[in-house]
Amino acid sequence: MKHDDTSWFDEDAPLLRPYAVTRGRTVGAGHELDMLTLVVCAPRAPRLRRTEPEYTDIMRLCQVPQSVAEVSAVLHLPLAVTKILVGDLIGEGYLDFRAPMQTDIGPNDVNLLRAVLDGIRRL
Repeated sequence: MKHDDTSWFDEDAPLLRPYAVTRGRTVGAGHELDMLTLVVCAPRAPRLRRTEPEYTDIMRLCQVPQSVAEVSAVLHLPLAVTKILVGDLIGEGYLDFRAPMQTDIGPNDVNLLRAVLDGIRRL
């Protein structure tokens, strides 16, 4: 029986583990970032000195406002990793951020739930 040494390799798998991208860090630089936090390049951001491609990709994407979740999805990175990288760029003055707006509507608001259900039914 012939054994194929490449049978274990998954071409869709990332080549680097997420902890390698963040250098083992599991928490960010002190910014509480939500997945809905909007980030955009700072108007007078210094020239990017980081050489890691993830930081360059984030800066390219954030020429227009993006949510942290959008950045995560486009770059195919876990949300936790994206929060750490975005937090680094915020801390160094490359990105500006705005937390999502808080509303008085909670997840148990019956009127909101009815409106969502009505919208789904119309689809």
